[in-house]
Amino acid sequence: MVLIVISYVCERFVLALILTGFMTGLLVGLTGVGGGSLMTPVLLLFFGVAPVAAVGTDLWFAALTKMVAGRVHHGHDLIDWQVVKRLWLGSLPAVVLVMSMLKNGWLVLDFAFLSPLLAILLLITALGLLFQSAIHNWGKFLRLKNGQVFKSWQLPLTILAGILLGTLVSLTSIGAGALGAVILTCLYPLRLTPPRLVATDIIHAIPLAIFAGLGYFYMGQVDFELLLYLLAGSIPGVLIGSKLTAFLPERYIRLSIVVVLMAVAVKLLRGSKWII
Repeated sequence: MVLIVISYVCERFVLALILTGFMTGLLVGLTGVGGGSLMTPVLLLFFGVAPVAAVGTDLWFAALTKMVAGRVHHGHDLIDWQVVKRLWLGSLPAVVLVMSMLKNGWLVLDFAFLSPLLAILLLITALGLLFQSAIHNWGKFLRLKNGQVFKSWQLPLTILAGILLGTLVSLTSIGAGALGAVILTCLYPLRLTPPRLVATDIIHAIPLAIFAGLGYFYMGQVDFELLLYLLAGSIPGVLIGSKLTAFLPERYIRLSIVVVLMAVAVKLLRGSKWII
């Protein structure tokens, strides 16, 4: 009887992981958002994964999921490689620096540190997604008002954005998708159409997740069994999402993501005792 109960619980747990992976992959394929922003908090709050292992596992989940999505987008010739390379100039060195600090013990990821940091990033991400159109219009206004000055600042600001994103991804696995998309829509308001924005954002995130994921792998903080279950759901999800990008109302999808991100952020803050 005990074995039957254990088997039933394990089966339900595995199905929950696969479904979580599928829904996350679907969101990544549709919007470029949803990998780190949702997966790490879900692993922490609902599956009880240790903070460092949650980040390390999610980084590999994000890398492999976005590789599938990136292949689809590359086939449609949607990637702006110049923007991607500018971001990498800042993000890849930042990843190497942060992982070195974690390996040497200069930074410690525990629930007390990671939970409020995740919550703050989720709230910022949600607000960025909510006001993305306004941010895009503001960037477009600045670009059209004084194009030469705006373009002269694009390179340094893109590199600085890369440094910020690389740091956040290394610490939390959050940033390269949602925050990256919001930043890019402001810095390149005319150049990046919505499909190109999603494709460019996804491609930029892949080596970040791989570099940081390697660091967590060498620290023994990647749960490969968990990763396989998540990928079993996410790979078909991201393929379906990438194909549906041009057909579904992205605005309503983003609003749904905003609500979910805010709800998860509040739960994280309650768990870290920042609010009662």
